[in-house]
Amino acid sequence: MIGRVIVGLLVGFMTLPTIVVVIASFNPTAILAFPPAGLSLRWYENALTYPQFRRAAVNSVIVTGASALLALPIGTAAALALVRHPLRGRGLWSAVFLSPLIIPGVAIGLGFLILAARFGLLANHAVLISAHTVLVLPFVIRSVAVSAANLDPQLERAAASLGARPGRVFRRVTLPLLRPGLFAALLFAVIVSVNEFVVSLFVSTRVTEILPVAMFTYVVNYTDPTMAALSTLFIGATFVAVFLTDRFLGLSGILHIEDHR
Repeated sequence: MIGRVIVGLLVGFMTLPTIVVVIASFNPTAILAFPPAGLSLRWYENALTYPQFRRAAVNSVIVTGASALLALPIGTAAALALVRHPLRGRGLWSAVFLSPLIIPGVAIGLGFLILAARFGLLANHAVLISAHTVLVLPFVIRSVAVSAANLDPQLERAAASLGARPGRVFRRVTLPLLRPGLFAALLFAVIVSVNEFVVSLFVSTRVTEILPVAMFTYVVNYTDPTMAALSTLFIGATFVAVFLTDRFLGLSGILHIEDHR
């Protein structure tokens, strides 16, 4: 009982700032204040029509889509290798693949900035896509690895014993069984990439900046509730994506989270 109360308090503490942002986004005045003096959707309209945000949103779609499509096959191959094959130095390889989770974003961003400047790629989407691929790769590997660990190898052996070649076994048996983990990996890759700011700030320019960087630039120059409105849209989209994934795919099963009630 006490544990549940503590967890509830922690969840409330973490959720409270989000609730304040959502409520403040409906403020009708040009000053960000809480509680709001009334209700208005003018800042949502400004967030959706501001030219810099629209350009940055297009860049976000390009970078997020490309990085997710690159990270998914790479992460799947890495997860299968780590889980199902007796690799030498498996712990070392696992640490290398998951290292973006513990290396500070400033260090990663600075490293990509130096490489991009060296090869003249600062004004190119390629450096942003590469950086985001590296950042989302651990989430892809983790999601697929859980599904791969729960996969019954007897099903693949049965298909092979019936004459299916390895490639056909992988396409017709392994991939369908990994589908929930692949969908979860894609979801996490998209969420992490869309919300990535620190590394993107280092390697983006005015032309290639993504939405979080454009939001930071806006905050530097303006103090109206537009940021609260745009943040609310981010929160809502993320919540809907996670809810639908859990509803139709079962995130608890994919991530091997047991219910102890």
